[in-house]
Amino acid sequence: MHTFYTYLPFMLFAFVASITPGPTNILILTSSQRYGVKATLPAVMGACVAASLIVFISGVGAGEILRDHPLIREAMSWAGALWLSWMSWQLFTAPAANLHGSAGAPFSGRSAAMLQLINPKTWMMALAIVSLFAPAGAHPLRDVSLLSLSFLVISLLCLCAWTLLGKAVNRLFRTATSLIIFQRVMALCLLLSAWMGFIG
Repeated sequence: MHTFYTYLPFMLFAFVASITPGPTNILILTSSQRYGVKATLPAVMGACVAASLIVFISGVGAGEILRDHPLIREAMSWAGALWLSWMSWQLFTAPAANLHGSAGAPFSGRSAAMLQLINPKTWMMALAIVSLFAPAGAHPLRDVSLLSLSFLVISLLCLCAWTLLGKAVNRLFRTATSLIIFQRVMALCLLLSAWMGFIG
């Protein structure tokens, strides 16, 4: 019971970090909407495994590089924002998803993993997890491994929920016009999420 209450704040943090809308969630949703749940699952797995790996790497000290070198962090921010802007444009100009299958390729597991690896916000989130929730015990490697595995499970559940939400979209928007409007709104949300870190 003591262990449960010790990890409850971490589980809540991981849930909020994984379920709230962001670039990865939006891309997962739109990929599921256009290509289906099965085709989107590799992206879900790629994003979650990469994020949990970043938690582990941060826990063993490598994540401190980003904290200590703001120029590297800024370069990653620009690279990520430009890449997401291009993906936003691709989604904005795409034709309506065919309800019986869409041409093209879904959001891939490799792209989802790369998005996590170049996103400094993911690294800062991982550093926050390690700083706040890694117990100062006699087995730090075991403790960090447990945190990263727990984050993997929680993030998988959250992104699977976004995948199912993408499938539900096609039940709500049954015409080509409504699907195009939805896709363009999602494209604008993706663009906004890419550049919000530079606002203000």
